Amino acid sequence: MTEPDSAIRPDELDLVEVEGGVRLRLRVKAGGRRNALLGTHAGALKLSVTTAPEKGKANRAVLSLLAERLRVPASSLELIAGTASPDKVVLLPLDRREFLRRLLRVG
Repeated sequence: MTEPDSAIRPDELDLVEVEGGVRLRLRVKAGGRRNALLGTHAGALKLSVTTAPEKGKANRAVLSLLAERLRVPASSLELIAGTASPDKVVLLPLDRREFLRRLLRVG
């Protein structure tokens, strides 16, 4: 489930615009109770997936959750750091403004 969450504070996200999109830090709880965006934590988007962190399954679930929320193909998202850590960095194929619009589901 990816319902809007008032705990997401876009001004607290550490977004870095790079060639081809924006780099976003994530804080992930694998093996959680639900698939959801939970808010922000120390500059990262905090999220939870129900999938256990084994053999990359949770990473795929994270990318799928983000892709659903941002309305982009999961294959267009790239996990560039943190494959074996709860702290991850993902490259999104959107500019900062479009990412925030889709994250917050504005318009």
